[in-house]
Amino acid sequence: MIATPDRTPLPRPFFDRPVLEVAPDLLGRVIVRTTPDGPIALRLTEVEAYDGPNDPGSHAYRGRTARNSVMFGPPGHVYVYFTYGMWHCMNLVCGPEGRAAGILLRAGEIVEGAELARKRRSSARDDRELAKGPARLATALDVDRALDGADACAPGDQPLTALPGTPVDPDRVRSGPRTGVAGEGGLHPWRFWIADDPTVSPYRAHAPKRRRS
Repeated sequence: MIATPDRTPLPRPFFDRPVLEVAPDLLGRVIVRTTPDGPIALRLTEVEAYDGPNDPGSHAYRGRTARNSVMFGPPGHVYVYFTYGMWHCMNLVCGPEGRAAGILLRAGEIVEGAELARKRRSSARDDRELAKGPARLATALDVDRALDGADACAPGDQPLTALPGTPVDPDRVRSGPRTGVAGEGGLHPWRFWIADDPTVSPYRAHAPKRRRS
């Protein structure tokens, strides 16, 4: 069972803070995805912060587009993007409206609805791998672009909700470079994870694509 049985969402002011405050504070929080087959709940164990106009690694670094417009909206909303023509990834918008900061949900532990997640992630060798990485996390939770703009703080029956869960002791929080981010943006130590948690994804530096000769 999840830590917040009444399903009361995190209040919007939780997300209306600087992204580097919100990101480590998301560890241990719970994301609930409501599907036609039942709920799937995930305890966050790894996240990655992106700071809009101050961050070359952010999708919003060069301004608003049709793709990233949700990032400029109110905090506490879901930003979903499609990458490599194959995978969806999910972020939670934070900071004041218009700031375009967001937090990529990189990994987590499925704490409810594991049987539903297993159907979506049939290639996972065990439950620790169900949401080990941002694309796997989105797949396990049945997240796609239809959820772009969803309000994770709204009360009532919602497709996706962020719950308080159990915050992690700061002594267990680690930080380091972001995974697979190129250039200056890859140097920021803005990836946060729970130490020694088996669901955290492995770090991989950016590997530039080689041109065929």
